[in-house]
Amino acid sequence: MDIISRLQRLPVGRFHYRLLAIVGLGWMFDAMDTGMIAFIMPSLVKAWQLSPSQSGFIVSLTFVGMALGAVVAGRLADQFGRRTVLACTLAIYSTATALCAFAPNLTYLLILRFLVGIGLGGQLPVAVSLVSEYIPSQVRGRFIVLLESFWGLGWLCAALISYWIIPKIGWHAAFLIGGLPLFYVWIILTKIPESVPYLVNKGKIQQAHQIVQDLEKQSQITVIDIAEVKPVTIQKVSFKQLWQRLFYKRTLMLWLIWFGIVFSYYGIFTWLPSLLVKQGFDIVKSFEYVLFMILAQLPGYVVAAWCVEKWGRKTTLASFILLCAVSTYFFGQSASNTSLIVWGCLMSFFNLGAWGVLYTYTPEQYPTLMRAFGAGWASAIGRVGGITAPLIVTQLMVLDGAFHRVFFMFTAVLVAVALVVIVLGEETKGKILD
Repeated sequence: MDIISRLQRLPVGRFHYRLLAIVGLGWMFDAMDTGMIAFIMPSLVKAWQLSPSQSGFIVSLTFVGMALGAVVAGRLADQFGRRTVLACTLAIYSTATALCAFAPNLTYLLILRFLVGIGLGGQLPVAVSLVSEYIPSQVRGRFIVLLESFWGLGWLCAALISYWIIPKIGWHAAFLIGGLPLFYVWIILTKIPESVPYLVNKGKIQQAHQIVQDLEKQSQITVIDIAEVKPVTIQKVSFKQLWQRLFYKRTLMLWLIWFGIVFSYYGIFTWLPSLLVKQGFDIVKSFEYVLFMILAQLPGYVVAAWCVEKWGRKTTLASFILLCAVSTYFFGQSASNTSLIVWGCLMSFFNLGAWGVLYTYTPEQYPTLMRAFGAGWASAIGRVGGITAPLIVTQLMVLDGAFHRVFFMFTAVLVAVALVVIVLGEETKGKILD
């Protein structure tokens, strides 16, 4: 039995849940940093007297860094290992976030947010590749959705920190708290092993064999002494491979989905506190509304985790995106506090559930040789949507009826994304990652 088959036959146990928890906390810190800027922005705009275009640049430049980070980190992870790159990206964005607290002006803040973006964008495709390559195929979808659920916890942390810290101490303290994950790097380096498929693909057979043997002992199943591997052809990964006959349809689909879902998600949630303030809510009250919507993300992940193995990836993803589009439309038409909260919670529920499925679906489209690279490019194209959304939203915010216009636009984008999934998507439920 070859090493990869042995890895797949392991019963789901303590190792898999520990891996989920350790990588998930890193994912949570990523989300906390991303969410923090959304809550800091209203205070920062007021303190520095920023124009809408200047505040838009802060968010958009972060996404420029995220796009670059996703591509570079994906390539580096396929070359130097998932675990190493995961730790490095966390160190980059934590350090840069803490330094944001000391930025004397907008120029310095923009440079630091660009560096933050490189770390944030680089971590996610690498993390999902690492977890995907360890989890048995029959439960992989559920685990990846649960991994993505840590994103909701991160935004919850950001909201709570911002609710208690910013009004009382100021936005500088929020940035300093965002730098604390730097101390988590050593846990990643010491508590989780390198990806076995990556090691096999790099010809490090004995190292991979030893890891699997240790896991077999932990699982109390037969420990195999002979290190067998299927023949591996070592190739240099290139951008051109993403568009070869076998992958071009998958790549096109992923790029369109990622662009649309990142455009809508970050356009909505990054600017939601500011949009609510513009609608007449004070900053503390807007935090409370957004907090309700963030809490609704958590059951969204749970439902998606069940559906992704029951219905499959394609059906679940398309359904959640369409239902998010409906919720987004009615949120934009809300005329009362109750309506705002109900449709906002449903919008959040379906949007983040769809994110969980997308992170499951993306690495399943590519082989080990180019998995992190392909996922990184898809994520990078998504970040282009993240760059574009703040610029468009800030332009719409100065118009009459801005609230309705913004959410109608996001509704249209989400409907288009759902159609892409329906037309171009292939089902990957139960697929063994080679």
